[in-house]
Amino acid sequence: MINVTKTFLPPIEEYNKQVQRAWDNEWLTNRGELVLELEEKLKEFLKISNVIATNNGTVPLQIALKLLGNQGEVITTPFSYVATTAAIVWENCTPVFVDIHPEYLTIDESKIEEAITDKTTAILATHVFGNPCNLEAIEAIAKKHQLYVIYDAAHAFGVQYRGKSIFDYGTISTCSFHATKLFHTGEGGAMFANDSDLQAKLFYSHNFGHDGPLAFHGLGINGKMSELQAALGLTVFPYIETILAERKKVVDFYNENLDFSNLQALKIRDKTDWNYSYYPIIFENEQQLLQAQKDLNEANVFPRRYFYPSLNTIEYSKGKTMSISESISSRVLCLPLYVGLREQELSTIISIINNKLRC
Repeated sequence: MINVTKTFLPPIEEYNKQVQRAWDNEWLTNRGELVLELEEKLKEFLKISNVIATNNGTVPLQIALKLLGNQGEVITTPFSYVATTAAIVWENCTPVFVDIHPEYLTIDESKIEEAITDKTTAILATHVFGNPCNLEAIEAIAKKHQLYVIYDAAHAFGVQYRGKSIFDYGTISTCSFHATKLFHTGEGGAMFANDSDLQAKLFYSHNFGHDGPLAFHGLGINGKMSELQAALGLTVFPYIETILAERKKVVDFYNENLDFSNLQALKIRDKTDWNYSYYPIIFENEQQLLQAQKDLNEANVFPRRYFYPSLNTIEYSKGKTMSISESISSRVLCLPLYVGLREQELSTIISIINNKLRC
């Protein structure tokens, strides 16, 4: 079976060595030695100054919205994973959708200003499939209207834009370390802020608001990463360059062999060092997608309709029609992409898609 992704699993013996450290320390949570070491390694690899490791990738969005959303309107994208919109609604904010760019698939920055009202408090945009938003334009809009910018960078680990980490942009940036991601801790995530005061608020917010064992800065929840999660991250970490290189090989093979006369590929924004996190293809119509998916499934290949449906169509989001997002969502399919995919398997996938498009 060839699934859309496959978790990268380092040798179990290497993981056991990291877990043994936690056993020896008799310390399994509350920011032990392994979590602190992982954060330092992430700062060094990503060339950033601040990172807070968390227990998943959704809690950082919720904390960011709790601190910055102020129960107002949050301008966001309809083309993302459901967690993006769900976090907005969960934190008693109102999602206001703006349609997407038809090639980059990120929020269309040219449509943001017309969606701003006196109730708008923040912009929450997603770097789709690791592809950066138009950062300069969004920053200018936010500055003009005195809005916060939160980036859902769940897919963007290792991405650089204009020579610096994608996590250096925005008021707050978040990431996921879910098992399906290229760097993972099984479950996990991280949040980033350059402002030291805001970073301090993020920190205490993910630790019940604690100021030492007996005092409190303010309201908080439990967003802490465990030592067992950090142990897995520390075991995966030495393989990052190999993971990126192997995923690039798969992407290059798709690029060189798929017939794009009837397919649309993701357009990566200029000045971006991409991370090969996903491989979406966009068919001319939904029927083509469904036929190709059926043939792939019969060959024991299971791509994913990702992102589907367009989030403005979900009942609790109460969004207006977003014609581009709804169209793309109905036609986009993410193909298998992970370390260990063989050329023979890729050739089978490509042959099925190309043959179906020629019918």
